Amino acid sequence: MAYETIKYEVEDQILTITLNRPDKLNAFTGQMMFDIIDAFDKADADDNVRAIIVTGAGRAFCAGADLSAGAKTFDYAAREDRPEKSGTPVKPNGEIDWSHESVRDGGGRVSLRIFESLKPVIAAVNGPAVGVGVTMQLPMDIRLASEDAKFGFVFARRGIVPEACSSWFLPRVVGISQALEWTYTGRVFGAQEALEGGLVKKLYKPDELLPAARALAREIADNTAPVSVALTRQMLWRIGAADHPMEAHKIDSRAIYARGAAADAKEGVMSFLEKRPANYPNRVSTDMPSFFPWWDERKYS
Repeated sequence: MAYETIKYEVEDQILTITLNRPDKLNAFTGQMMFDIIDAFDKADADDNVRAIIVTGAGRAFCAGADLSAGAKTFDYAAREDRPEKSGTPVKPNGEIDWSHESVRDGGGRVSLRIFESLKPVIAAVNGPAVGVGVTMQLPMDIRLASEDAKFGFVFARRGIVPEACSSWFLPRVVGISQALEWTYTGRVFGAQEALEGGLVKKLYKPDELLPAARALAREIADNTAPVSVALTRQMLWRIGAADHPMEAHKIDSRAIYARGAAADAKEGVMSFLEKRPANYPNRVSTDMPSFFPWWDERKYS
């Protein structure tokens, strides 16, 4: 399938999703929202995809929301170019139905879909990443950046607030104090500050960034059981917000019990003892344990 705003390329079990509006610095649009969500749906359903890299075409990762609508950019009710027409949230009495689908933030829909991913996600931040261009990275698992990258949680400077579920993700990634400094000031900062603040894991020269991301993805694809990785991703993201370690113990116990009886565990042990590469037979599409998912789906309401 060809996408309008992204590239979707699978090579050697590694999917690279490239934000692909280079003439607009990959600015985020409603169509890009739909394209990214569909790409993650497609990746989860494809057992040949073992890891995902997200990067940008040209000199930017994503320059934030497309501001071509001018003053109406963030006024959803006034926009005529929204790709989804789901009616109006305005009730006959003039009040707003805050649970209406048309109120939902597009960046948040993307972040929630990435959060649900069953495949590990690596951000390769090749250039400027501001607004939704940085908040969409927060539910990605590992962020690598070019030395030329810049970041900015610029919302207060545009008269709005952090979006894309970043009020949940950002403090978990960098801590509350750092999150508040960046969102209060709204300033754009360089890659070194992003590294020191814990937003990115490591910096690379521009031509070394994608090879480094691919090497990390390759290590995952070559050495790990895909079902175990899918479970681990959801365990760490979801249980980290639990109110007691017993919640972790419940899921750990179920996962160890289920995985221990699976063919993957037998293969993992025997390949180690026999000093050979493992060939894990279980697949994410068919072999997730019966207790998965262990959470109730959250509805927008």
